[in-house]
Amino acid sequence: MFAEERRTKILELLQKHKSMTVSELAKMLNVSEPTIRRDLAFLERKRQIIRTHGGAMAIEYFSHEPTFFEKEPLEKSAKEEIGKLANSLIKDGDIIVLDSGTTTLEIARNMEDKNITVITNSPYIVKELSMRKNIEVIVTGGSLKKGTLALVGPIAENTLSRLHADIAFIGANGITLDAITTTNLLEAEIKKIMIKIASTSYIVADHSKFGRTAFVKFAEPNEISGIITDSGTDSKWITAFKERKIRVITPGGVGG
Repeated sequence: MFAEERRTKILELLQKHKSMTVSELAKMLNVSEPTIRRDLAFLERKRQIIRTHGGAMAIEYFSHEPTFFEKEPLEKSAKEEIGKLANSLIKDGDIIVLDSGTTTLEIARNMEDKNITVITNSPYIVKELSMRKNIEVIVTGGSLKKGTLALVGPIAENTLSRLHADIAFIGANGITLDAITTTNLLEAEIKKIMIKIASTSYIVADHSKFGRTAFVKFAEPNEISGIITDSGTDSKWITAFKERKIRVITPGGVGG
């Protein structure tokens, strides 16, 4: 089997099994483990896989932009876990940024009526917090992106750029060891600014977002303070980020 054919087969196996060890790949392809390691190093340089300790994981690429209402019912229990974890980091007096999205909406739903300020580009989060008497809400303004129901564009960007926050909670469509991605250029710009204006910034994403890569990169993992995720996230991802000194917060504790 030629190297190109073997590497194609490795990609097919990883897409099927999501992650495999060097030993498993060597046995299935009837080659030596050093050969597999060289193949994995080649594929990693091409950004076609993610190396892990002793093996590799698949990367899933996608470009479809699901609507707010398509995403809202998905992974409900996972989002609830994330919402509670995020709220455990919020203190009285904090200024919080909540990105638009269904995971950040769950943070708002679980938010205690503390004396805090929330900056958001989400009309749904504004509605959720409108009756909390101790929470001051600042809306970015901007153009409504009808699919995701996010406020975006120059007005939203300008408003955010003039503010400072203690913590930002930001959604993502895809997370790998190299990039945090979303499906839309306008929303990517908003997310970049949110990271910039906050002293601490967390990506909030359920287990389904790991190993996926969307259209637009808006941050590298080392540019954020950490990732908050649910108990369903594969431990291989948590270990991989920990090895790179990236903090990952789950219901079971903190890695990294």
